[in-house]
Amino acid sequence: MKTLEFTFTLPTSDIQHDMLTTMLAEIGFDSFMEDKQGLKAYCSEENRDDTAVENLLAEPAFFDLHLLKVEEMPDKDWNELWEASYQPVVVNERCRVRAPFHVPDTSFEFDLVIEPKMSFGTANHETTAQLMQLMMDTDFKDKDVLDMGCGTAILAIFAEKLGARCVTAIDNDEWAYNNASTNMELNGCHEIDIIHGDAGSIPSMLFDVVLANINRNILLRDMHFYVDAMNTGAHIFFSGFYTEDLDSIKAEAEHLGLQYHRHLSRNNWVAAEFVK
Repeated sequence: MKTLEFTFTLPTSDIQHDMLTTMLAEIGFDSFMEDKQGLKAYCSEENRDDTAVENLLAEPAFFDLHLLKVEEMPDKDWNELWEASYQPVVVNERCRVRAPFHVPDTSFEFDLVIEPKMSFGTANHETTAQLMQLMMDTDFKDKDVLDMGCGTAILAIFAEKLGARCVTAIDNDEWAYNNASTNMELNGCHEIDIIHGDAGSIPSMLFDVVLANINRNILLRDMHFYVDAMNTGAHIFFSGFYTEDLDSIKAEAEHLGLQYHRHLSRNNWVAAEFVK
């Protein structure tokens, strides 16, 4: 069966990237790669639906995206090609994040296995990697943890590996929910409760640590839900926003009774820690 490569202009944000790949998957695309030319999406000739692609790009969220070209690809193992392009990520020389097809490396203190697929959170992006850096300097021993917008559940999994007593991971995307469940099994995690929902799905309990790697607008909109679910003295970590957004995040956090502690910044992306 012939494979087709659709090349789109590069998404301008992680949110747009995640939305695009998720919606393309819903209309028959099964794998994705990104290079300097753009975002490449692959589907079989049988699943090709040009009208569906045209309608997708007509969505307001994709006003600045364009389909550059469609090419028929020579016969080859596309899974093998994709796997060859996906490399493990090392955070602070202590934690390695790899896919199931990579060989384990016991030289790292933590060797996490993430089936990346299309859910956000493989540590390849600055937001996830920086938040993991902050987590390494935090005491998770016997703590109750909430991971909002968990994506692949990489942060929830890391929290359990760092000693958390129980972890609640929430995502409103069904695809991410299923992927998170898979990754929990791959890492032998048994203390994570994955919920398909949003901020309104937060259980009626208090948490010691909250992780929220989402985006500026959702953080500002839902921050009060997170704060209401925190113990006094609890830590909350925000990421998924730009350096220029930090002041507005700080202002809302302080308005809700949080105290700024520290932040990391790389390539204009920020991960910040606050304490209640």
